[in-house]
Amino acid sequence: MFGLLRLPILLVIAFIVGVFFERSNQREACEVIGHWRDGLCVTDGRNE
Repeated sequence: MFGLLRLPILLVIAFIVGVFFERSNQREACEVIGHWRDGLCVTDGRNE
């Protein structure tokens, strides 16, 4: 019974960790083309 409860809890934890990991990657990629403000990547409109 505990195994059935543990699986969804571990899946939710893995999902949340993945979201934070991707946001970190996006922030690092944004530093190349613009700056990070209020959770969004803001660029000056030029394509590099």
